Amino acid sequence: MAGEKHGSGAAGAVYALGFIGALIYFISVSTGFWAGMFGVLKAIVWPAFLVYEALKYLGA
Repeated sequence: MAGEKHGSGAAGAVYALGFIGALIYFISVSTGFWAGMFGVLKAIVWPAFLVYEALKYLGA
């Protein structure tokens, strides 16, 4: 068991691309320094926003 690896490289790459895209978007629409810092935080947790809105749309 010590030598086993279970990687999720593809999922990490998708998250990284989504993070970079969200970071660029949120910083580009920010109006000031603190809005940009809040944009960085939102870029980190964007999957939570996505899941929340998807569940709200589905009525779950």
